[in-house]
Amino acid sequence: MNLSVSLLNALKDHGAREIFGIPGDFALAFFKQIEDSGILPLYTLSHEPAVGFAADASARFYSRLGVAAVTYGAGALNMVNTVASSYAEKVPLVVISGAPGAGEWRNGLLLHHQTKTIDSQLAIFREITCDQVVLDNPARAPADIARVLQSCLTQSRPVYIELPRDLVTAPCAAVVRTPAQGHDAEALDACVEELLARLAAAQAPVLMAGIEIKRFGLEQKVAQLARILNLPVVTSFMGRGLLADTDVPLLGTYLGVAGSADIMRSVESSDALLLLGVIISDTNFGVSEQKIDMRKSIVALDGRVTMGHHVYPQIPLEALVDGLLVRAKRLHTSTTADAAKPYAYPHGLTPDAAAITPMDIARAVNDLMTWSGRMPIASDIGDCLFTALDIENTALVAPGYYATMGYGVPAGLGLQAGGSQRPLILVGDGAFQMTGWELGNCQRYGWDPIVIVFNNCSWEMLRTFQPDSKFNDLSDWHFAAMAEPLGGQGYRVSTRRELRDALRKATATRGKFQLIEAMIPRGVLSDTLQRFVHGVRRLSATEA
Repeated sequence: MNLSVSLLNALKDHGAREIFGIPGDFALAFFKQIEDSGILPLYTLSHEPAVGFAADASARFYSRLGVAAVTYGAGALNMVNTVASSYAEKVPLVVISGAPGAGEWRNGLLLHHQTKTIDSQLAIFREITCDQVVLDNPARAPADIARVLQSCLTQSRPVYIELPRDLVTAPCAAVVRTPAQGHDAEALDACVEELLARLAAAQAPVLMAGIEIKRFGLEQKVAQLARILNLPVVTSFMGRGLLADTDVPLLGTYLGVAGSADIMRSVESSDALLLLGVIISDTNFGVSEQKIDMRKSIVALDGRVTMGHHVYPQIPLEALVDGLLVRAKRLHTSTTADAAKPYAYPHGLTPDAAAITPMDIARAVNDLMTWSGRMPIASDIGDCLFTALDIENTALVAPGYYATMGYGVPAGLGLQAGGSQRPLILVGDGAFQMTGWELGNCQRYGWDPIVIVFNNCSWEMLRTFQPDSKFNDLSDWHFAAMAEPLGGQGYRVSTRRELRDALRKATATRGKFQLIEAMIPRGVLSDTLQRFVHGVRRLSATEA
């Protein structure tokens, strides 16, 4: 066995099911090993940021390792933004970069793709990954690979592996998986006892589900826990799409003043808000009507549980949920929580000649899913994501916290490459200009996502915060006309009737991607984004 095969087998053993990548000279030998071995399928895209986004989305959606393979320097450094996004949003992404061989960097010449020093790339990735290794010692490589991959899974954050090209086929032993780190059983028992006591003593407990539930594959267990405890359940903004495949009675997504008033009151008035895997960020809590007192909340995040001034370290989220399931009993929740009604999603698009609004797109998609079944959604950042919040709860991947543009299209490809049912991609015209061209790769792999481009010829979300700037204006690129040369089928629609008809045609057509370019007048926003912007402005004025 050689070093590359050992690494590829270890990736598969730790849960990876595909590799996304772009080859380059320092990675060519490794890419040949990927192809020749057949251990994991390889999907090549057109630009490194898309490689990172596709691997990230696969990891998010399937709760498993995502893998991105690139070359040294120009390839890996092109992915810094995507890896930073994965780090911020706790995604288990493995970055594998080819690298110069030892003999090359010792000859005294500067190497192409090199920046400051030969180790500059490693130094950069130390900032945005939780563990790193340079596989420059085949004898030590199995232990190093095992450690790094275990870190990726345990911390649910990116790791970096650098593979010198002169060692790609060096003899190497198999990787033996490192056992997961245990936890203190007595500490867990004490934590569970205190947590359940707080919930039992509360008048209005509420459970909020966050992204760690998905990252660690705990949706079914959390749904079971919510049913046993009789807790009202909401998701955080970042956790949108969680619990879609469970029977838990989900109220909806907490969005503060931008969302349901019932949900806002239930969350903000709760005297025992149980935050399972919820990142305490501005996107999750920045538009709260009243500031949530975290001292009265129970926060389970990053392997520890905090209740008031009590902190229980080294309590993995899965161990906590398992412990709660063993001892949980039905609670009597308050009338305030019981009175909160599930959010009513808009349906019933009127198919007339009126101009399209984002809310019309939400209605059209909800109508579509009613008769054709739910689809997983990959959304970019911007009003397309706020519109997704008005679509019936279905599996969703989106960079809700890090908020990087260009995510939606490659993320959708990552879902379908991983084996999901046909995805729906929501993307604005500004983000489509960045990575929409990755759709040209669909014809090589048989992918056929449905893509809705929100085209208002504008960076419209930026305009909401700085309306007078002309730099927010974009030209009309006529994306639908470009679909056929890229191997797909395009529809440019300007009315609600055209939108409905295009969605029906796109759903009925399989085998090639379907691009619906929805022309939206400038200045027209989704209801949710309007409330979000109003809330941000009002809260900013109050703080000033």
